[in-house]
Amino acid sequence: MNDPRAALDALGLAVRSLAPLGGAHRAELADGRTVVAKSGAPGQAATEAAGLRWLAVPGGPPLPEVIAVDERWLVTSHVPGGRLDSSEAERFGRGLAVMHAAGAASFGAPAPGAGADAWIGTAPMRNEPAADWPAWYAEHRVLPYLRRASLAAADAAAVQRVCERIDELAGPPETPARLHGDLWSGNVHPGADGRVWVLDPAAHGGHRETDLAMLALFGAPRLDRILAGYQEAAPLAPGWRQRVGLHQLFPLLVHAVLFGGGYGASAGAAARAALH
Repeated sequence: MNDPRAALDALGLAVRSLAPLGGAHRAELADGRTVVAKSGAPGQAATEAAGLRWLAVPGGPPLPEVIAVDERWLVTSHVPGGRLDSSEAERFGRGLAVMHAAGAASFGAPAPGAGADAWIGTAPMRNEPAADWPAWYAEHRVLPYLRRASLAAADAAAVQRVCERIDELAGPPETPARLHGDLWSGNVHPGADGRVWVLDPAAHGGHRETDLAMLALFGAPRLDRILAGYQEAAPLAPGWRQRVGLHQLFPLLVHAVLFGGGYGASAGAAARAALH
């Protein structure tokens, strides 16, 4: 069912009006609520709904409420936009540390109620539980997309070397963090209520530096203040700045597969930064 009005009606939500909202729709319901409806691959809506519920921990960043979900459609509360100031950016950083500290059963663990099949945006991925983060990251994140991406030989070789040396490049061992998993700037949403909300998760158990590297990848606003708040609440392990490229490899390879362009070269640059 591709008609959002019909999909909402099937979910028992009477629609007063609809408007496009990025790749989703904003709907005014007959009962006065404003919601966001989005569709995806079979199972994707339920997986995202499970992630939204799992990430909503006391003291963490706020997330939209799940209103309704079926096999293809997810309906959540709409969050009116606002502006991000320095103090709120720091509070968001502290809240992100709280969310990470809520933990996960293992690296690669899906949100409770979600299966192993997952998505980052429209790109598929697998959440396979593992005891060891470096091997899991190489096997279930980097290498599957390296095989699909069209990289220059030197760039592909650099990524491959990172995977071969990942145990020594990954830094001190960490416990599994409760990750948003797709925390680029577009999914960080300053709300009209003065809080910073997070949207559209690809939730799983992972390494907390991954979310922070995603914030840096596409230039989250006031990133310095977000990191200051995070460091105040949960200091990062020494050398974390040198590991940013390692954690950015996966999203850059996803973009290389989906969009091509210069993302393959960027993945190669991130790999070389991780190696040096």
